[in-house]
Amino acid sequence: MSDERFQQARFGAWIGIVGNIVLAVMKGVFGVISGSKALVADALRSATEAACSIVAMPGFRTVKSSPDKDYPYGQGKAESFTAIIISVILLLIGLETALSSVRVMLADSLSAPKPIAFIAIAVAIVVKEAMFQYKYRLGKRISSQSLMANAWKHRSDIYSSLVALVGAGGAILGHYLGNTHLYYLDPIAALCIAVLIIRTGLDRIRQTVQKSADHALQQEDVAELVRTVQAVKGIIAVDELRAREHGHYVIVDVKISVNPRISVMEGHDLAKRAKHMLMSRFSHIADVLIHVNPYAGGYPYKNNADSSQDEYPTLLH
Repeated sequence: MSDERFQQARFGAWIGIVGNIVLAVMKGVFGVISGSKALVADALRSATEAACSIVAMPGFRTVKSSPDKDYPYGQGKAESFTAIIISVILLLIGLETALSSVRVMLADSLSAPKPIAFIAIAVAIVVKEAMFQYKYRLGKRISSQSLMANAWKHRSDIYSSLVALVGAGGAILGHYLGNTHLYYLDPIAALCIAVLIIRTGLDRIRQTVQKSADHALQQEDVAELVRTVQAVKGIIAVDELRAREHGHYVIVDVKISVNPRISVMEGHDLAKRAKHMLMSRFSHIADVLIHVNPYAGGYPYKNNADSSQDEYPTLLH
């Protein structure tokens, strides 16, 4: 990923994070003021989305950060540990929200939230949709699959707000209709949102555990990498290519064959070009290790070369 595209993707990601934080604060404040359990739960949902996005941000930094002596392949393992901690916190928040909702439903003092809750949720839905449109279109324009996938999280978060809208709106309607049974819709909506938070926490734990274990890429993904390396002029064959996932990123180890008559510098240059091609075309690749071998296929290039030029290096292919 180029510097310009990287900066645009990073900016778009931070727009989503800041937006979720602002929405969480706004919904939390109006949830407390209006007495809406559903709006408070929705605020927690936005806060958890912001926390998850912050944890995922190192994924954008992977291709920009260099390995060091403590993390020779980047920060993937440390990020996985942080992600698990965040996921456990999500579970605790979800469980506490669910228990709080149940306690409210079992209490005898149920009351309808104030109408401001309905307005706050409606505004949040509009803002969420605007954030989705911005990030999705930006991701499409700069060809960032990560940003586009992150944009869809805003769309899924809208569903949580719609649940809160139905719950709070139904309870408010019950107040105007004099139907106290509709008051239960607000804590029921909060309970549903709590289940979504718990599910998010469980999903993130499962994904983090899977990503923390190094495993090889699928054959079709490896084949695409091989085709990219073979497209570099001067590389005769790709003898072997191994690609393994390490947390958020991929490490590629490849052996290539080149004309044995070229100089060491030219072979090194071909390796650099192949590495640059892979890392620029695939943003999830963090590092490429290339071993250059002399092609041993009967030296067919000798038949096509001028024998008087044997002492000079060549890039015949």
